[in-house]
Amino acid sequence: MTGPDSGTTPRAIRVLIADDQPLVRRGLSLILSPDPAFEVVGEAENGAQAVTLAGQLRPDVVVMDIRMPVLDGVAATAALASAVPGCRVLALSTFDLDEYVVGALRAGAYGFLPKDSSPEDLSAAIHTVHAGEAVVAPRLLTRLISTYVTTPREPRPSFTPTAELTPREVEVWRLMATGLDNAAISQDLDISVSTVKNYITSIFDKLAVRDRAQAVIAAYESGLVTPGSPAPAPTT
Repeated sequence: MTGPDSGTTPRAIRVLIADDQPLVRRGLSLILSPDPAFEVVGEAENGAQAVTLAGQLRPDVVVMDIRMPVLDGVAATAALASAVPGCRVLALSTFDLDEYVVGALRAGAYGFLPKDSSPEDLSAAIHTVHAGEAVVAPRLLTRLISTYVTTPREPRPSFTPTAELTPREVEVWRLMATGLDNAAISQDLDISVSTVKNYITSIFDKLAVRDRAQAVIAAYESGLVTPGSPAPAPTT
């Protein structure tokens, strides 16, 4: 068993692959299996099977196709979020601008990759979601969300961002939602990157969101930013 000593080898990330196409499952497995950082513990051919196998095998990460029979990837992600909360989902999509991907993020996926991503990008993405970080690049995320997320039709009186957050937290949240990364927010507000990270941690706590992806979705749904809102020009 891996211990806390610095000389021990980290435990391999346990990965479950869910895709309805056998060739895709095999290809993903062949990419990951030779790498000692990963252990492919199973393959599922639909979302229902993915949920069942995840409950049995307890993988760290499920690489989840969005479009599958029986139970699609969005519904399977939602089921995993409640049934196996320690398991993190990396969604895959044929198209990077896809309303199903936003559905997966809402359901609890930690991010997504297009299916034509390189093996290196796939490996890096699995490491990222395993660490609890969103894998979607901020500008790509906001482009995707601004296309498919709209302000809720019914008001949410219990959700008042300006009441829940400090004025500075609201500004950091807005900049994050318009596509700026931590370094750019730091430059725009003339504060340190570590201070930006502290604000973002507080924002996540107050909004009851898990990661950057869900925080950006919340910003669109609250009306803090709207589809098509331009990112602020960098300060000089």
